[in-house]
Amino acid sequence: MNPVDAAYLMLAAAASPRLIQKSRSGWGERLGITIEAKPSRAERPRVLLHAVSVGEVNALRSLVPLLAQDAEVLVCTTTDTGLARARELYSQTASVHRMPMDFSWGVERFIARVRPDVVGLVELELWPNLIAACRRRDIPVAVINGRLSERSFDGYSKARRMIGGMFESLSVAAVQDEDYADRFRAMGARRIEVTGSMKWDAANLSTDQDAADRLADQLGIDRTKKLIVAGSTGPGEEELLHEACPSGVQLLCAPRKPERFDGAALALGDCVRRSTGEKREGATRFLLDTIGELRTAYELADLVVMGRSFGDQFGSDPTEPAALGRATLIGPSVGDFLAIVGTLEKAGGLARSTRRSLGSDLERLIRDDDSRQKLADAASACVRENRGASGRHAELLLTLAAMTKRRRGPEVAG
Repeated sequence: MNPVDAAYLMLAAAASPRLIQKSRSGWGERLGITIEAKPSRAERPRVLLHAVSVGEVNALRSLVPLLAQDAEVLVCTTTDTGLARARELYSQTASVHRMPMDFSWGVERFIARVRPDVVGLVELELWPNLIAACRRRDIPVAVINGRLSERSFDGYSKARRMIGGMFESLSVAAVQDEDYADRFRAMGARRIEVTGSMKWDAANLSTDQDAADRLADQLGIDRTKKLIVAGSTGPGEEELLHEACPSGVQLLCAPRKPERFDGAALALGDCVRRSTGEKREGATRFLLDTIGELRTAYELADLVVMGRSFGDQFGSDPTEPAALGRATLIGPSVGDFLAIVGTLEKAGGLARSTRRSLGSDLERLIRDDDSRQKLADAASACVRENRGASGRHAELLLTLAAMTKRRRGPEVAG
């Protein structure tokens, strides 16, 4: 057992009362006891992409098909929701598995079995034992779609002496913008490339009007009245939106986390919950307490409000409604999405608000069709102009994988 394992065990012991309360599956895979991933085949390079949760998994939507043209792709994720989403998106083009927790014994067995030629860590998931296992096998590790928020950078900087080695050992950090590049450089990363954000590529530009019509009909949404859709809402935001929503306007809220569904229903008062299959004519409040339908709900929106941006959280990703050409408003707390929000705002494709001004901002935008249309047009144009990062990441990963294949020479996979 190494010092990292010991630290993990102490953290697990401290968190055990909370962990016991949560229903979790796949413990064999989590601990690296059960490894279902197949060994690699020698003829094609193998690219392992580690995307911890749903947001990172979604960011790979354009990258995985590009890589699959020339390589075996293994998508690994940590959370149950991330695993379900990865299987939904990539089961036809990649092998999808749960990544073991970062205990040395599980990670070592996993890496030894799958033998990747390169590992891509999506956004910023620097796990000490995973990186060490790859380093021992001379497997290049790259951060892709990299971002390091000011908040995270402040925390990492305080532990620079302990964790700086992980940044230094990266083969490359492919980051979203120059601000992130500066932070990675300050942490010790040696090779940094600014490749842009894959979230622009992952944003689906197509629409499904039939699915949107079905959702509206099943909930009882009145298509003749305006609808505000609030996506990925956080604590306290449903009540805030309920009170700020203009008179005569319908409101649909989609909480970010399933464990908040019941509380959100209480905050919205007499609302129609999607999970019940209920349909009530004349209702004005709706709760999307299901997984995988938010994008469809965005298609119904006259105005989208991005959640987790009006409290003490750090924002949500506005690229999806922007790509659909929906006028979008976001609050002041956007620390996790500064680059994307800044780009959209500079292009005139995103409106800003505060808790204090939310009511008047919603009233103004929902009544002004021209203003909403200008926001929507600028947003969709901005998404199109910023696409292309997935291709740059694919080229980078395949180049690193090819170098590994050449070093290893002819081999027979076991």
